[in-house]
Amino acid sequence: MLKKNCKGYIYLLPALILLGVFVFYPIIYTIIFSFDETKAAGFQFGFGTYQYLFSDKRFIQSLLNTVIYAVVVPFSSVFISLILANTLANLKNQTVRGFFQSVYFLPYVTSVVAIGLVWSWLFNSEYGIINYLLGLLGVDKINWLNDPKYAMTALIIFAVWKSLAFNTLILTTGIASINPQYYQAAKIDQAKGSTIFRKITIPLVSPMIAYTYMISLIASFKVYTEVYVLFGGRTLDGKVSTVVRYIIDRFYGDQDFPLAFAASVILLLIILTVTMVQKVVTRNKIHY
Repeated sequence: MLKKNCKGYIYLLPALILLGVFVFYPIIYTIIFSFDETKAAGFQFGFGTYQYLFSDKRFIQSLLNTVIYAVVVPFSSVFISLILANTLANLKNQTVRGFFQSVYFLPYVTSVVAIGLVWSWLFNSEYGIINYLLGLLGVDKINWLNDPKYAMTALIIFAVWKSLAFNTLILTTGIASINPQYYQAAKIDQAKGSTIFRKITIPLVSPMIAYTYMISLIASFKVYTEVYVLFGGRTLDGKVSTVVRYIIDRFYGDQDFPLAFAASVILLLIILTVTMVQKVVTRNKIHY
């Protein structure tokens, strides 16, 4: 028995070493040096870095932007993806269903940079198709990518569209795996389509809804690439700055390493808290 346990630990050892070197060590190092007040050689423990962090308007604005993004994007993406997935699952024509599944999956396999360039053109205030369509409705041109008032809206639209591919694929698979007998029984009872969707589809696919929402939520707190490719590295007076952008600016721009570490620790705590809350809710409300 002992030999079997030792053999198992030996097999795990390479993975544990990699986790220790590339995951646990950086996290521990970041936490320790986030309390450094010297900002130079040596180490002096204190909470001054965190006090400055929470008094820094740039960080507060970045945190607020990230929270808004994390609240709106995952919910919107999962909701729209669920509607699309249910529509695709109910298509009778296999060819049409396969075509639309391929179309919806394209954003997932396409480079974010390429997608960002396309959406930069779509949002262009002069010749973008979005402003053209709004103009047909009598709406004045909107400077999506340069006006701080509309920048977050543009980012959210772009992010929701980008995340639809993965979420729709997962939810479509989940809906397709539901036993058809449930739907047959509901139709015999003359249940409406909306009732079937609420009472059968959503409860039975709820584990995958929870999974896609969790993945989207965690990714939302780490958002950076989408902002960079859409706005070309600009923050528009901080209106589209995120916590990750703040960390990068402090680390590489100001080279204020303790401040960057402290912001990283706060982001880590937020993600851990959200994950734990989501886990408790999923365990109590979702039935597998």
